[in-house]
Amino acid sequence: MTMHEPSATISSTGRASALRMGDKAPNFEARTTKGPLRFSELQGRWVVFFSHPADFTPVCTSEFVALAKAHERFAALNCTLLGLSVDSLYAHQAWVRAIDQLFGVTVPFAVVEDPSMMIGRAYGMLDEGATDSSAVRATYFIDPEGIIRAITHYPMSVGRSVDEMLRMLAALQATADGSRLAPAGWAPGDAMLLPPADEMTEGADWFCRIAP
Repeated sequence: MTMHEPSATISSTGRASALRMGDKAPNFEARTTKGPLRFSELQGRWVVFFSHPADFTPVCTSEFVALAKAHERFAALNCTLLGLSVDSLYAHQAWVRAIDQLFGVTVPFAVVEDPSMMIGRAYGMLDEGATDSSAVRATYFIDPEGIIRAITHYPMSVGRSVDEMLRMLAALQATADGSRLAPAGWAPGDAMLLPPADEMTEGADWFCRIAP
């Protein structure tokens, strides 16, 4: 098996099963802009694994600039950023250099090549019959044990919010042990909620209680 044809955990029929929250993230090996990668080696840290439709495209470029600028904020949350598209390693390298030249921004995270679309299909980033990655803008939030905790999908025409990605990551970490819940619009430092009480109480707040 060549390095650019990654091994991925897919169904026995060869078709990708739709991944859901709580599933184990498929393992793979591939070339990246930072060297060869075995995905399982990232366990022990949170991973935000995101795909983009193509290199040298306007929305993807804006996302990469924003993510590169926020890299240290993700690192502070014990998180590795990892990008992917079906473009070749050589296209990735040229695009990263162009971003540096045009915007003065160094892309510090690895970008995975997936010319066979094998990883994209294993993760459900692509429909089985897809011949290109035109519909792909997916993000997987993966915990240190390699379990997928959240999935988001955006269309080609809409870029992701880096602030929301950071908020999602922080909320997943804050609620990981099950003792706290993050309410609507929660941000780090805000009050959290308790899970519903096992039994109804005389108070009206038994189902929506602020955590002490």
